[in-house]
Amino acid sequence: MGNSIHNFCDGVIIAAAFLADTQLGVVTALAVIAHEIPQEVGDYIVLLNAGFTRRKALFYNALSGLAAVAGGVAGYFVVGAWEDYFPYLLVVAASSFVYVAVADLIPQLQRRLALRGTVEQLVGIGSGLSLIALLMRLLHVH
Repeated sequence: MGNSIHNFCDGVIIAAAFLADTQLGVVTALAVIAHEIPQEVGDYIVLLNAGFTRRKALFYNALSGLAAVAGGVAGYFVVGAWEDYFPYLLVVAASSFVYVAVADLIPQLQRRLALRGTVEQLVGIGSGLSLIALLMRLLHVH
């Protein structure tokens, strides 16, 4: 159920990004896909370990994924009316991706590291931000 809510929100975010700008929508959709592939594989494995058959685990995982489609459709009709608030909604969406990256995907940041480890983490984060800035410049996203 929680994954369905998460996927629904992803769909809303993708719809809002496409409504704001097609290029932003494509980049957002790619970011969500890159995030969702390992998550869905992990969810499938969790369901298998919980005793589900392969077919049943795949069914429930796919059903949960369809919530993204529902979120995209709902987002298209609901968020479109809030066009004046797009900059704020997109900031919330972007910050949710940053939160997931920092809190979940880089759990090493939740414990104390030696100076070298801290520098490596900061260089990694800085490289990611630089890559995003470069892509924005190349794609002329404003």
